[in-house]
Amino acid sequence: MDAKGLIVAPGFIDTHSHSDLDVLLRPQVMPKVMQGITTEVLGQDGVSMAPLPLEYISDWRKNIAGLDGVSDEIDWTYQTTDNYLKMIEKVGPGINECYLVPHGNIRMEAMGLGNRQPTDEEIEKMKEITRREMEAGAFGLSTGLIYIPCAYSESKEIIEMCKVVAEFDGVFVIHQRSEADTIVDSMNEVIEIGRKSGVRVHWSHFKVAGKKNWDKIDTVLSQLEQAKAEGIRVSFDQYPYVAGSTMMGAILPPWVHDGGTNKVIERLRDPEMRKKMRYDMEHGIHGWDNFVDFAGFENIYVTSVVTEKNKDAVGLSITQLAELRNLDPFTAAFDLLMEEENAVGMVDFYGVEDHVKLFMARPEMNACTDGLLAPGKPHPRLYGSFPRILGKYVREEKIMTIEEAVKKLTSKAAEAMSIKNRGLLKEGYFADITIFDPNTIEDKGTFVEPIQYPAGIEYVIVNGKVVVEHGKHTGVLNGRVIRNKR
Repeated sequence: MDAKGLIVAPGFIDTHSHSDLDVLLRPQVMPKVMQGITTEVLGQDGVSMAPLPLEYISDWRKNIAGLDGVSDEIDWTYQTTDNYLKMIEKVGPGINECYLVPHGNIRMEAMGLGNRQPTDEEIEKMKEITRREMEAGAFGLSTGLIYIPCAYSESKEIIEMCKVVAEFDGVFVIHQRSEADTIVDSMNEVIEIGRKSGVRVHWSHFKVAGKKNWDKIDTVLSQLEQAKAEGIRVSFDQYPYVAGSTMMGAILPPWVHDGGTNKVIERLRDPEMRKKMRYDMEHGIHGWDNFVDFAGFENIYVTSVVTEKNKDAVGLSITQLAELRNLDPFTAAFDLLMEEENAVGMVDFYGVEDHVKLFMARPEMNACTDGLLAPGKPHPRLYGSFPRILGKYVREEKIMTIEEAVKKLTSKAAEAMSIKNRGLLKEGYFADITIFDPNTIEDKGTFVEPIQYPAGIEYVIVNGKVVVEHGKHTGVLNGRVIRNKR
């Protein structure tokens, strides 16, 4: 293997991934390995595949469809994290897979999907489930406090679960309650969870969304510094774009999701409920991240749907969809979510390049993709996040050295997640290696044509076997399920 003129680096590590379902269907995980990623962390945002009680399979599949996609090709009766990970092991993944146990799945198993606070007995049940899943090999606990049922929780139950995670020296990974209007309060909540539980804290896709909130950035960064000064272990990941992506159901007020996705669809069919939704979206609810407020319908784009009927919506903003359907934007969005049974993905533009660079240069930062693999027109971060950092931000804009960037893509990520024996080129470590051309590496995908592999990734080696050679996949699947061992 001739690496003359190339950079030989540890394999890249994606600490925020949504390949949870797709890895069972397409185990090569091509969008990741072709950008040099050799390890990814599943189970994000508090809503993922496992644990999954049998009685909630139908509702839960609809709840996660906007993040992870849909499929009838797998057996959904696995119930526990251990059995889910065994399914991945059976298909033989192309890259290494780690898992965080999701708060919402735990809450669902312990007390269902209702909007209420748990009893002391139910909190104990959540702790038991957390312990069971940590013992099965989870690296920590994730939550997404804008997603159902996580959004119903108060700090108390999260602190108690995090105490269990801390016993395993696991990590608490959080999509915090607000990344917009009430982000300062939200940051305080996360830091308090770390303070009271002793757990390591890792913020997902760190950002401050919406122009009217950009004056809060200095305060947010000072909160990070204060937490570190207290001895709270903090880190965050970031994708290198000014737009985010999630399930379109997140634009609806939180109360719409009470009781699960089937209830969402019922409410979307009710004209009176639609009036209430519209009022709350126009006027806001304190503490709720209102995507329509901080991004606007004109900056929210449909990325994926399930039915043929609405395929023409993919790639359009809600404003454009409304014009196409001769509807107002609220009705267009409500109709789409109702007809697709909540299985709609979206991209939302919320930031500016200067802030991307500011957060990227922070010592707490490591890279991620947060890429959604549902069919359609995904956010280009799915295909290009890591090469974009090395091409645009290192080679072209020089906001950091190539050594600093590679660290953020590798060992810093391994450290944040406590992934052992990976993230460095070191004797005794697993041979996960990415070899790239620093002069040509760049992302190719755009928001209009996102499904494009990057340039400049010459070789990718996973656990000692060549998976990408001269920029082409070799067909080798040599990844492993990595289970955290205490």
